[in-house]
Amino acid sequence: MRSQDWDVVVVGSVNADLVVGVGRRPAPGETVLGSDLATHPGGKGANQAVAAARLGGRAGLVGRVGDDGHGELLRGALAADGVELTHLTTTPGVPTGVALITVGPDGDNSIIVSPGANARLCPDDVTAARAMIAAAAVVSFQLEVPLPAVQAAARVAAEAGGRIVLNLSPPAPVPDELLARCDPLVVNEHEAAYLLGGTGDPEAMAAGLARSGPRSAVVTLGADGVVVADGAAAPVRIASPEVAAVDTTGAGDAFTAALCLRLARGDSPPDAARYAARAGAAAVRKAGAQSSFPTPDELPPAAP
Repeated sequence: MRSQDWDVVVVGSVNADLVVGVGRRPAPGETVLGSDLATHPGGKGANQAVAAARLGGRAGLVGRVGDDGHGELLRGALAADGVELTHLTTTPGVPTGVALITVGPDGDNSIIVSPGANARLCPDDVTAARAMIAAAAVVSFQLEVPLPAVQAAARVAAEAGGRIVLNLSPPAPVPDELLARCDPLVVNEHEAAYLLGGTGDPEAMAAGLARSGPRSAVVTLGADGVVVADGAAAPVRIASPEVAAVDTTGAGDAFTAALCLRLARGDSPPDAARYAARAGAAAVRKAGAQSSFPTPDELPPAAP
């Protein structure tokens, strides 16, 4: 691995998570009572940067917030976890992104995202952050920010020899040029089915994704673990540690951040995914996204 200034630089979203617990999700046209509203720092980009930093990584973030109270809250939370914020830009007159989250009694969640300032992230922001992106061992992306910014940053990372990890969430078509740079492409079962045009067993889906363009693919299965397809080798199934789930919000971001960090440190994709499964399992044990992310000594043992 190259010796770099940053283990992980994340180019992505920064949101305020507005969370309500419900006994059951409402049907169309129905009203249900929920818990008191809780506001947490979130956004897939910010989540991954915080999760990587909390696990001991040198992490930076390229993103945008609005000039409002949510933006101040998020900037303070990121700084408290040691994330480099030189390229977190405040956008005048635009609200910070918000995620509206309902959490059921089983810990599963439903999320609606209002992008706000995230939708203003553009290639000019990438140009301003070029030195930091080029100095990262791994650069991580999601699709809660505009695709032109993602493509521009991926080109910078590729030219500098960095490893590119794309968490294709929310799922959307992406250019073949971007897919070909992914090592790995990280998706859950639903996102994999979207890309492949149908469902199948997880090993076959991971292998199919790896053949479709990216250099490697990772399919996350929640409590059922993860499948890694790396090159010509047979896909590897990795179990997740058994934990009591309280809230799954942010668990995928904790997984992806831990995966990026271990890849930056030189782990093989299966070994990195084994570590990341522990981080994802740890994150479901507490409510919220960033508030649930573990430090290394809070990780559960790996599944046998």
